[in-house]
Amino acid sequence: MHRFDSDVEALSQAVLDYTLKRSRMHPVPLDGPRSAAELDEAAGRTITAGGLGGQTALELFTEVLAPACISTDHPRYLSFIPCAPTEASTLFDLVVGASSIYGGSWLEGAGAVHAENAALRWISDLVGLPEGAGGVFVPGGTIGNLSALVAARHAAKVSRAGDPPARWKVAGTTQAHSSIKSACDVMDVDFVGVPVDEHGRLTGENLRRTLETVGADGLFAVVATAGTTNFGIVDALDSVADVCAELGAWFHVDGAYGGAGLAAPSIRHRYAGIERCDSFIVDPHKWLFAPFDCCALIYRDPQQGRAAHTQKAGYLDVLTDAAEFNPSDYSVGLTRRARGLPFWFSLATHGTDAYTEAIERTLEVTRFAAAEIERRDYLELLREPDTSVVVFRRVGWTPQQYQLWSDRLLIANLAFVVPTSHEGETVTRFAIVNPNTTEGDISTILDTMA
Repeated sequence: MHRFDSDVEALSQAVLDYTLKRSRMHPVPLDGPRSAAELDEAAGRTITAGGLGGQTALELFTEVLAPACISTDHPRYLSFIPCAPTEASTLFDLVVGASSIYGGSWLEGAGAVHAENAALRWISDLVGLPEGAGGVFVPGGTIGNLSALVAARHAAKVSRAGDPPARWKVAGTTQAHSSIKSACDVMDVDFVGVPVDEHGRLTGENLRRTLETVGADGLFAVVATAGTTNFGIVDALDSVADVCAELGAWFHVDGAYGGAGLAAPSIRHRYAGIERCDSFIVDPHKWLFAPFDCCALIYRDPQQGRAAHTQKAGYLDVLTDAAEFNPSDYSVGLTRRARGLPFWFSLATHGTDAYTEAIERTLEVTRFAAAEIERRDYLELLREPDTSVVVFRRVGWTPQQYQLWSDRLLIANLAFVVPTSHEGETVTRFAIVNPNTTEGDISTILDTMA
């Protein structure tokens, strides 16, 4: 299995041919899921004692398995938060896999870590964090948020003398990502829900009022969101930072989706106060055009992350006793792929101005979508978009009608747009993060709702 022979040579060429073929597709096929029974019948038994051979396994993937997956980079994939990686980042992902780089320590992956840190520095500059800020690329926002909150609680334990509180607390809103409550469950801490204002935002006023009611004892962190998943709303970050400063609470900003908007001058003002955060996350695999899976976790003071996360064991002494920067010291997990490299390579290839241009293009299409929805009498816009998510209703439709419409779009290979809910009502939404999505795509989809 570990020899490079003529069979592997041929397989390598076949893999590269497939990669190039798919890269040339514009647009890529949308495709869609099949049932387990259908896949069992079509794929047959794939794991055998003797093996299928590389060419057969590759053909099985390309002809049967891949078409049973929805292409998240299709320009009409507008559900959840899509992934639209640049060609450069996708191709470099092959290089990362072929290079067998361990990205957890400077000793083993200095060159990779140096490159990843350059990409993290660009993001830190967008946020407005000081020169010493830094962190690590982790698999996704869930691990990024959890790691930041673990660091926040560790810092609170160190800084607050005396007996610990009966319960530690994290405050946020019901609009916060589901991973925040999940992190609280994992850490066995309480989540304090704060009502949003009339614009759907967490504000310092509502945060202060809630804490006056439930008590601030044990509060060690507040989580604000820079671009909620369902609506793309950016919280009132400056006023939340004020309350955090008053209470000595860690200020974490979850920008997993919306943080990329910091690179867009047209909406940069919405993020006022983000530069005051203690930690921040953004997923480049969302609106920064990197492949799965890649979340940037950044600390204002990386030493607080390191104090919470460094693992200690005799076999790790050579790493933990060294002065160099070891990425695994800054998040949950020890083994790590150098997952920030495809993002770095694309940034290095295209330059940051190209990123600003691409994000602004998605915002142009977002503004078109909002205007087009308001123009049609059978549609209603629920809220003017803060970022690139547009939520709207089809007047008079039941939940069943939304689902039937969504199913028809996918079966026809036209688009992937699923229903969502807001205050108990079924509605739908567009998440526009692919620069290849056009005004024509939006109009075509909206026409199907008439």
